[in-house]
Amino acid sequence: MTHKAWWKESVVYQIYPRSFNDSNGDGVGDIKGIIEKLDYLKNLGIDVIWLSPVYQSPNDDNGYDISDYQAIMDEFGTMEDWEELLAQMHQRDMKLIMDLVVNHSSDEHKWFQESRKSKDNPYRDYYIWRPGKDGKEPNNWESTFSGSAWQYDETTDEYFLHLFSKKQPDLNWENPKLRQEVYKMMKWWLDKGVDGFRMDVINFISKVPGLPDAPNPEGKKYVGGGQYFIDGPRIHEFFAEMNQEVLSQYDIMTVGEMPGVNVEEAKKYTNPERKELQMVFQFEHMDLDSGANGKWDLKPLDLRDLKESISRWQTGLHGVGWNSLYLNNHDQPRMVSRFGNDKEYRVVSAKMLGTFLHMLQGTPYVYQGEEIGMTNVQFDSIEDYKDIEILNMYKEKVVEGGADPAKVMESIYVKGRDNARTPFQWDSSDNAGFTTGEPWLKVNPNFKEVNAEQAVLDEDSIYQYYRQLIQLRKTHPIIVYGEYQLILPEDKQIYAYTRSFEGEKLLVVTNFSEEQVSFELPNDVAFDAKEVLISNYPVSGIDDFRAFTLKPYEARVYKGV
Repeated sequence: MTHKAWWKESVVYQIYPRSFNDSNGDGVGDIKGIIEKLDYLKNLGIDVIWLSPVYQSPNDDNGYDISDYQAIMDEFGTMEDWEELLAQMHQRDMKLIMDLVVNHSSDEHKWFQESRKSKDNPYRDYYIWRPGKDGKEPNNWESTFSGSAWQYDETTDEYFLHLFSKKQPDLNWENPKLRQEVYKMMKWWLDKGVDGFRMDVINFISKVPGLPDAPNPEGKKYVGGGQYFIDGPRIHEFFAEMNQEVLSQYDIMTVGEMPGVNVEEAKKYTNPERKELQMVFQFEHMDLDSGANGKWDLKPLDLRDLKESISRWQTGLHGVGWNSLYLNNHDQPRMVSRFGNDKEYRVVSAKMLGTFLHMLQGTPYVYQGEEIGMTNVQFDSIEDYKDIEILNMYKEKVVEGGADPAKVMESIYVKGRDNARTPFQWDSSDNAGFTTGEPWLKVNPNFKEVNAEQAVLDEDSIYQYYRQLIQLRKTHPIIVYGEYQLILPEDKQIYAYTRSFEGEKLLVVTNFSEEQVSFELPNDVAFDAKEVLISNYPVSGIDDFRAFTLKPYEARVYKGV
């Protein structure tokens, strides 16, 4: 039985507000700037906007360090601006998903200011405090942003846990009072009319009791520790409680960002019968081009690994939970630079990647600029970068570790988060039309060729192709609900699959290479083509659908039975 739902049939657009559109010339995108561009998004066909954090924040981690969950950051505008944004979106039949960041707060949040005052402060247990061990940190866990996950605080002679920046102390979900505060805040936003939440690193909120040292055979100073806080022992209990107290009371969309989650756990999180969440963001496919030493250790993607990963999630969650579909976001490099070719094949490879993604089962997320084929950037100097993760890594490897700066910069060019955060390229005027002032982060110099104004006017642009993809999804239930089956698993250049639903079939064939390659439909795949649903090169007819030559980065979708 197919359970239909509006959030399964929607296409989500992620806005990173700092970089989207600046209405007042201070160089920082803002809420009024988003309002100015709602018609652009409506024209694209977007149903839901996921807004990255706009809450009050000292901005140590670009707004993911929140000092007041019920106030708007001054740079972004006022609560009245936000209310106007919500009203304008709802008038256009678009929904708003807010970012919920409750694994940690800012160290400037009033809870933490109280918590650090004394060991018997009523807010002390809102955070995770421990005494040192043998004159050192309480354990050997490493922060996601490098260095120890513990910060010493002189006032009470103890350490607090921060899995991210030292200005992002982890909240203590073991404390029922803290949980009730979070639920109260969530209800406050939902009662204002928010349509759901994207929950930041939400599978980190349950830590293993005792917070033991992570295994460390190589004797490093600090090590991951993920096995003690990813999908921890009480995580499903916390979600069941959150669902009962908050989520089940509203018709909303929920997606949990869950680094390290596997298919089996994701089934539990997203199975409607368990009453937890609706979807998860998983990162398995985002790690396939990383070497043994993690994200910055570059290695080429083997398409067969991508097939294996995507197929595991497509088949694993089918009929049980629901997938989130994405190839880039505010934390990942630009997808056309990473998985396509951002030079001579930028347009066709961006269309191919969009086709590949939007024809899968799940809810597609379009990250701002993806729809016009924005690319990675290469700034000359480390001084031009703003992201805390990049700067900490560079300091650790180059300044303290003596690594070759050119080699480290190469990793940043490929994987750095600022690739996704350069200002949106609206037109070919100064600063790409993003601001009349000095942009907070430099604009990608290719904005004269790559911008929204040009894309909207060009009938053959990536933007117009995305409009088609999104429209197809609204008119063909098979794209939303059809069952996925991989074909040609061992092919190193072609990613092909079928979708089946209520007597209909789709055949999706994509070429992930810049070479011409021959496609042959295996004899054991039953399919009879009726029409070409969409393609990024002209296709003469449907007669040759069983065997044809794919041009560089070509994508074809056939509909049939």
